[in-house]
Amino acid sequence: MSAPYELRPLELTTAGLAPVTDLLRLVFPGAAHFTPEVLRWQYVDNPDGPAVGFNAWSGGTLAGHYVTIPMRAMVDGVEEAGLLSLNTATHPQHQGKGLFTRLAEATYAAGAGQGKGFVVGVANANSTPGFTRKLAFQLVAPLAARLGLGPLPWRPTAPPPRFAPLHDADKLRWRLAHPAYRYTRAEQDGHTLLLSARRMKGFRFVLGLEPDHACPHLPPAAAPLLKVFIGMDPAMRWGRSLYVDLPMRLRPAPLNFIFRDLSGQGRHFDPRTVRFHATDFDVL
Repeated sequence: MSAPYELRPLELTTAGLAPVTDLLRLVFPGAAHFTPEVLRWQYVDNPDGPAVGFNAWSGGTLAGHYVTIPMRAMVDGVEEAGLLSLNTATHPQHQGKGLFTRLAEATYAAGAGQGKGFVVGVANANSTPGFTRKLAFQLVAPLAARLGLGPLPWRPTAPPPRFAPLHDADKLRWRLAHPAYRYTRAEQDGHTLLLSARRMKGFRFVLGLEPDHACPHLPPAAAPLLKVFIGMDPAMRWGRSLYVDLPMRLRPAPLNFIFRDLSGQGRHFDPRTVRFHATDFDVL
């Protein structure tokens, strides 16, 4: 007989987040970014709203944790509130009990009750099957990871993407205030490149493109010669560009963009109609 678990909504206080930090550090000992400062930034400070998620308790032990954070996107031409799937962890002594699925379904039900129309996420190769087989997510496509020279080959498209996250000044300021990472900006071809301070083999990671002179609070930098773009964007015309697929050994991880509809419409997306940049999650 499986142990009884009590599922409780997240408690977004310093005391409530402390056991979550401890569990994440236990399950992911090599992930130095799981700090109280990062969790407060992710779960509490997001201008789109506080985190939506659940914890599973076995007596006084935090056995499992799952969280999403609110986001906004243009979906088929209409602004819509949704959720970004983020952290999940199960205590080693409580794995194999189906906690991930229970916590996720409780989270999505709570999000739908708040009027959220979708959940999206970026899953690695190990976690993708759990989302697609157990939680009815669509695997839209792997994110592109392109290494190359010169300006990114971005050209506006008509019609616009069916799915594209919204970035206003408050959201960008929050996103680029990640407590564990640092960023700069560079102006290039009428756009602002958002750059991770992380360097690898002489190239820089581009989080995304924003309108010209966006994010003036970021330190300016010269546009790097070698750049890597991670994401999806139908406006990126890679075919005739000086960009190639980044070798797997140089990627942060092979990453898949996944989508689940919470609106009851049964929506699915062609990857050629989706815009989703590294700005929209926190791998860099």
